[in-house]
Amino acid sequence: MDRIAHSLTVALGERDQPTRQHVERVVLLAAELGTRIGLSHHELGLLTIGAECHDLGKIGIPDRILRKPAAFEDDERECMKQHAVIGERIILAMGTEHSAGIAAVVRHHHENFDGSGYPDGLQGSDIPLFSRIISLTDNYDAMTCARPYHPGRPHREVMDILYRDVGIKHDPDLLHAFCAAIEKSPMRAPAA
Repeated sequence: MDRIAHSLTVALGERDQPTRQHVERVVLLAAELGTRIGLSHHELGLLTIGAECHDLGKIGIPDRILRKPAAFEDDERECMKQHAVIGERIILAMGTEHSAGIAAVVRHHHENFDGSGYPDGLQGSDIPLFSRIISLTDNYDAMTCARPYHPGRPHREVMDILYRDVGIKHDPDLLHAFCAAIEKSPMRAPAA
């Protein structure tokens, strides 16, 4: 499955290179966090595939939204939210041994710890662990890297935002582990 997943992310990169670069950073951050919390070699492999595929559904998002250089209008945001469900369908179509598990990880990577996320409003430990890891690392990278509609934020500011959202958006235990991991990581954003 990992070769198929990698091929699909290459296809995503051909459509939208900034998304592919984001995915590559999230893969590295997720693996660092997974290592920090003691995931097995097998679990790290599955986490990596999930991280590599988490934005795969953006292949199905219209260019006018995917490449919009400004904040989304409400209807555009609703369209963008569909990438989690589109990604799930793509992964399920692979029909491999781990497709169902990876598809669930992709579907739920925008669920929030308090149940306010999407697409299903899952909360707490009902959200797959790998989805919670990807959500946290996805958020870190999205805030630290410049986008057409916002500059990259410094590490300390991003960590303050993540801690502000602890228990709301993010799993408190994972955030604590991430804080320890990111401080020693080559993926850590500049301080200012």
